[in-house]
Amino acid sequence: MAPLIPFDAVVHHFEEFEHTAWRLETQRSYAVDRAGERWERWRAGAAFGYEPDVPWHALVRKAAEAGKRFERVRLVDTPATDGQRYLLATGAGNVEAGEDIRNLTRSDAVRHGLPDFDFWLFDSRTVMRFEFGPNGDTLGVRMIETPETVLAACQTRDLAWHFATPTAEFNASTPSAP
Repeated sequence: MAPLIPFDAVVHHFEEFEHTAWRLETQRSYAVDRAGERWERWRAGAAFGYEPDVPWHALVRKAAEAGKRFERVRLVDTPATDGQRYLLATGAGNVEAGEDIRNLTRSDAVRHGLPDFDFWLFDSRTVMRFEFGPNGDTLGVRMIETPETVLAACQTRDLAWHFATPTAEFNASTPSAP
């Protein structure tokens, strides 16, 4: 298995990919979200849209303008957890920035045999697999380029993308969404 390395050591992949960066997001909550000031604003009822000063929005916008694609599928429980509701609410800004985010219920993901771990797939060549602690803390990532792992990630992407619902449509049809 690839060594566990700090996430900060590999963030350059988000700027250096050539065509697509695709993510499967499976956690019920992320510690990094709960630690941010946006979490408190969300809990107080704030609405979120595109914010050019948010680093992720700026990165996605720059990539989109260069013809690159950021895409992700988020798994959502029924009912959604607070962490998932936060991501559904703040995801609208990511979409406005240029990211294509789709959502899939966890029960559908299980039925279709999707994995239960988070990863990014860069240009169908490199997998960045996350490892999390019990409270949703990112422990690190494993960078993997073995053909069997990349192929499995590509198959997961294709399957998840086929069954997932675009964010706006998902939010409109899901009672626990914002």
